[in-house]
Amino acid sequence: MSDNDWQAEFRRVWDRAEKAWHAGRKTPGTMFSAEDKAFLAGIGCTAQELFDFVDDCQRYNGDPDLATSLAVTAIRRDYFLNVLGGKPAARKVTMESLPAKSAEVDGIAWLPRLIVKARLKLRGEMPDDLMYGCAGDRPFLRRMNMNLPQFLELVRDSGDDDRRIVNAVKQAAGLS
Repeated sequence: MSDNDWQAEFRRVWDRAEKAWHAGRKTPGTMFSAEDKAFLAGIGCTAQELFDFVDDCQRYNGDPDLATSLAVTAIRRDYFLNVLGGKPAARKVTMESLPAKSAEVDGIAWLPRLIVKARLKLRGEMPDDLMYGCAGDRPFLRRMNMNLPQFLELVRDSGDDDRRIVNAVKQAAGLS
């Protein structure tokens, strides 16, 4: 499926999900059809992940919006197809394995947790209870003068180099 085709279909699924949300179908199981779920699986996105974006968009005045959700999904899709060979993750991590929200690196709380969340998002290992781009991630990244797609790209491009990520965040935030 070409970039234009999958993105157009993603927009259609998003639109149907918003309508479902407003009709009171506010769970991943009721929001998406079997066809929608199959499409999402083919691009490395789960119904839970798209539900979280749509649900937060409705509850937080358009944040994250469709464009942000699409950009994050595009990065994940590329990683899913080209790094993971289109194979879903064999495992999901537990919430307990993540750094605490209060964990710090170079005096920056939240960053250790967000780095882990971004890596889990790329690998498709997010537990259903966790969202990359949640209502804690978005304000944190705004304070750091970054956004969800930029940070996910930074983590993707940095591999296991946490120091590179920390330094880039500090630079974007004017902390270095």
